[in-house]
Amino acid sequence: MTFSRTMKIAPSILSADFANFGQECRAIEAQGADWVHVDVMDGHFVPNITFGPATCAAIRPHIKGVMDVHLMIAPVDPYIEVFAGTGADVLTAHLEAGPHIHRTLQAIRGAGVKAGLAINPGTSVDLVEPLLDMLDLVCVMTVNPGFGGQKFIHSQIAKVARLRAMIGDRPIHIEVDGGVTIETAPLVAAAGADVLVAGSAVFKGGSVADPAPYGANIRALRAAAEGALGLQ
Repeated sequence: MTFSRTMKIAPSILSADFANFGQECRAIEAQGADWVHVDVMDGHFVPNITFGPATCAAIRPHIKGVMDVHLMIAPVDPYIEVFAGTGADVLTAHLEAGPHIHRTLQAIRGAGVKAGLAINPGTSVDLVEPLLDMLDLVCVMTVNPGFGGQKFIHSQIAKVARLRAMIGDRPIHIEVDGGVTIETAPLVAAAGADVLVAGSAVFKGGSVADPAPYGANIRALRAAAEGALGLQ
């Protein structure tokens, strides 16, 4: 996993067909996805339950590129080793999920995985600054985590811009997760995001049997984001 600030589209399999995860992962990569985003939810930290390490391990052989695992769970520390063992390239924990986030990030890197930190819409980006040198990715939640298909919270755009200024030349990705569409992608790209997580915006209209719409959706998101950067 080589660092680059080029725009990356990371479809969230939360919007995929749960009965066909392996085929869905292969399909979105074949259609141009850069990363595969895996939303792990525990019904405690967030009001939804999705899947655990067994699912991550099962889909890993179907993913050629980056498997980006977003741990929306609390506590998170007891599960770092097992999720690292699934072959995740990035493990992202929430700043709000426990009292010792510094220790959590140490444990993720100690497990040989890239360390990500997610912050909810109500969390100040200033809390990230003391942790920057332990991070490979910061995920700015642009919805309250728990469910797909929510409306984008526009107040978070300024948070992305502030974070981009704080990061400077450090090799840290800025990921945006929640409500990413062709309308909102240019806004967060212009603010400094380089990884766009999209669920329904990628999977709408397509299926394993007809994956071409996935590609059209991914290309549209990429074009919208890169257009805001003058790259189109």
